[in-house]
Amino acid sequence: MKVEIDDKSGFCFGVQNAVEIAEKALKESKNVYSLGPIVHNDMEVSRLAGIGLLSINHDEFSNLKNCKALIRAHGEPPETYRIAKKNNIEIIEATCPIVRKLQSKIKKSFANGSQIVIYGKPGHAEVIGLLGQINNEGIVVTDPFDLSEIDFTKPIELFSQTTMSIGDYTALIEAIKAKCKTTLKVNNTICRHVSDREPHLKNFAKTHDVVIFVSGNESSNGKMLYQVCKSINPDTYFVSGEEDLNSIWFKNKHKVGICGATSTPKWLIENIKEAIFLKKIEYC
Repeated sequence: MKVEIDDKSGFCFGVQNAVEIAEKALKESKNVYSLGPIVHNDMEVSRLAGIGLLSINHDEFSNLKNCKALIRAHGEPPETYRIAKKNNIEIIEATCPIVRKLQSKIKKSFANGSQIVIYGKPGHAEVIGLLGQINNEGIVVTDPFDLSEIDFTKPIELFSQTTMSIGDYTALIEAIKAKCKTTLKVNNTICRHVSDREPHLKNFAKTHDVVIFVSGNESSNGKMLYQVCKSINPDTYFVSGEEDLNSIWFKNKHKVGICGATSTPKWLIENIKEAIFLKKIEYC
């Protein structure tokens, strides 16, 4: 049986950059706080916790003083920076440059009087950061069929969370166009690292008998890309670690493909491959 790792899977630039910034900070300080898990992957969070990166929530952050805190790739609203200044918290900036550019663009559009619509996941850290740029006055849409909050008599400016599906975003654009009675400006804000993986993974899934998709359960990007693979190859299975592997998946299979989300570390993908090669599972 041949086992192949997708060479494009693993951390996107933004996540890789944040992890490297965290590792560098931890060489200089014994402990560094991370406002929220640095990445939606429990195993990578645990690895970094082992060298001193402590994940905290916003309530805990508000009570910190005289320390260092990392802003992860998802970004944060302006209020977070105001609290940091007030409490003498040194910010370690690891917001993804693509997210930072999107924050700036939304803020500018809002200042020009646009009705801001964001395609994204309510409560997602990136979306919270985007809404914070515009006093939480944007409209968040997750379903092309639920557009009830949009005023179609007013000009609309549409943005997307960077990690959403480009196909679903296109469907949403068409749904809004069909109802729009005035101007609609569409911004292409889905990260290319994400959008390019969709067609690539479709081809990858097509050329393997079985696909093992490695991701954290909390990763929205992971859930989306898993469904991309599953839609092409029904023998696609979602795993968070080697303990999730099931021997029955590999019965009569000759070519196994392993891939993952933009929040999945390469070392974890390699561990899955090793688990298969070393027969840590028993093939039927």
